[in-house]
Amino acid sequence: MTGQPGNGSEGTAVSCVYAQDFDELDPWIRAEVVLDSDVARGRQGTAVRRVQEWLTLQGHGLVVDGDFGPATELSVTDFQSVNQIGATGTVDQDTWWELVRPMRDVLGQRLEGSWSTGEAALAYAQAHLEAHPREVGGANSGPWVRLYMHGRQGVDAPWCAGFTTFVTRQAADSTGVEPSIAGSSSCDALASQAKAAGVFLGQDTASPDQITPGALFLVRRTDTDWTHTGLVVTAEAETFGTVEGNTNDDGDREGYEVCARTRGYADKDFILL
Repeated sequence: MTGQPGNGSEGTAVSCVYAQDFDELDPWIRAEVVLDSDVARGRQGTAVRRVQEWLTLQGHGLVVDGDFGPATELSVTDFQSVNQIGATGTVDQDTWWELVRPMRDVLGQRLEGSWSTGEAALAYAQAHLEAHPREVGGANSGPWVRLYMHGRQGVDAPWCAGFTTFVTRQAADSTGVEPSIAGSSSCDALASQAKAAGVFLGQDTASPDQITPGALFLVRRTDTDWTHTGLVVTAEAETFGTVEGNTNDDGDREGYEVCARTRGYADKDFILL
């Protein structure tokens, strides 16, 4: 099983993608995909919460309370049976490996050939979209949120900008080409960085032919306040397609998942990567 971790030692990782094993990843990312020891009935704490989160994300819904009781054990057994793993009710390395498969797959994707930063970021965003990232265990919470937010989660951690920054970082780590902005978990900071770098396109000056695939859009509330962001897939005359995080089917700015959407240009500004 190429890439499966040993003990998740700290190492000197500085990456959001890996080629061989998880030791190549940044520490806060390894915390999401590495299992230090087996997790079984009677155990409590963070490791149990992570198991419950992933069981829920994989369709075996549970209360995420950090207490490995009979309901968690039954869900583990069901998951193991579906995935043809020995149905022991204990989360060992093989079980954990399957639980976190969606995340490890997108972390292990490396792009080949020549890519612009925007194209590469969009390719990563679409790979994440296919993995169906969403919140679990509370508002702005769960392993995907922590992945995008450098380990942070909770009501004060809206993660749309974290998502765009993470996939842009993956693009840079994979291609070796640095983006035009450093990235941030704040939409306002993204706008400020873009203006300083000369890659900010205001709605009044932007035209569809300037908005390249992988550019970022910003939902503008005022001239100094932006409330939501995502990546542009295609820019047409009156609408543009997106991949964006922390939204939902209604396009809310405080949603719960990564979605593909179609949006109009009103109250939107853009950043060229």
